Amino acid sequence: MAQPSDVVALTHADRDGIVEATHFGAIAVCAADGRLLAHAGNPESVQYWRSASKPIQALSVITSGAADRFGFSQRELAQMCASHSGSAMHTETVLGILGKLGLDESALQCGIHPPGDATERERLASAGEKPGPRHNNCSGKHSGMLATCLALDADPASYLELGHPVQKLIAEQLSLMSGTPVAEIHYGHDGCDAPTAAQTLRAQALAWARLADPGGLPDDLVPAVNRIAGAIPVAPELLSSVGSFSARLIEAGGGDVICKGGAAGLFCFAIRSRGVGVAFKVADGSGAGHEPVAIALLERLGVDLPTDFAEEFGSSAITNCHGRIVGQMRAADIQLEQMA
Repeated sequence: MAQPSDVVALTHADRDGIVEATHFGAIAVCAADGRLLAHAGNPESVQYWRSASKPIQALSVITSGAADRFGFSQRELAQMCASHSGSAMHTETVLGILGKLGLDESALQCGIHPPGDATERERLASAGEKPGPRHNNCSGKHSGMLATCLALDADPASYLELGHPVQKLIAEQLSLMSGTPVAEIHYGHDGCDAPTAAQTLRAQALAWARLADPGGLPDDLVPAVNRIAGAIPVAPELLSSVGSFSARLIEAGGGDVICKGGAAGLFCFAIRSRGVGVAFKVADGSGAGHEPVAIALLERLGVDLPTDFAEEFGSSAITNCHGRIVGQMRAADIQLEQMA
């Protein structure tokens, strides 16, 4: 549990000029060589990765040989990094991946939930159909794990077990990316039942910095990192949904900025041209203020974003049931402590 000394104010929500809520958290900014460049709050606080680790988990699809064996496109690799909305575009891409594996969606062990996409929900209701595993926001990740499983000639029935060859390979690569020994990484169960690692914000920021600049990694991992980091800007709409902040940020950054949110308030991004990674966590688990915090940090780091985009997401409107804007969520005056 975060202590008062571990966190700083990240966002304020005001209603008609009065601050109604403040969200606290911590930030870490790292270089690919392992240096902590700056922080706010405690960068050594331990957080679950949740979905923010998906691009790192997808590295195994490349290094296992699965990507080349099954001929995955960049769009399909981007889908494996996604927390998608279950739209027709997303589910068709997942089913296409499974088709290349000779599998159907029954092989996915991610569980079932209704799609976030309204059009697909309405289509299912009109057709009298129920959602399937393909609609789960993590189905792309799971299809990638199944591909790695087949490439390793491992048992696809147990691919979510922590000791399975797929999960062991992912753990080894996460260790290299984050600079943390495998034995020191704690694991829990994610919402989709896959293992999810818990690491310090500093380790998470370092892993994202190495997604931007893998030069110091083992030679066999460098092409995999470049391939995954290059796939994300090709299809940002597959990473989450059309018009989402993550997709819009990747587009606005011209492919130089890649990002991924995780459940319970974690958000990570990398600036590829600078080899810098950033991880920040909202302590109360809210994701409502990700946009203004990310914009504030990118501007602080000197990233040139389109003015209209920065203005749109630099503060989030708070509306009432009549659609009237009654306040805004905005970034606090975050004081980054620069490291020598």
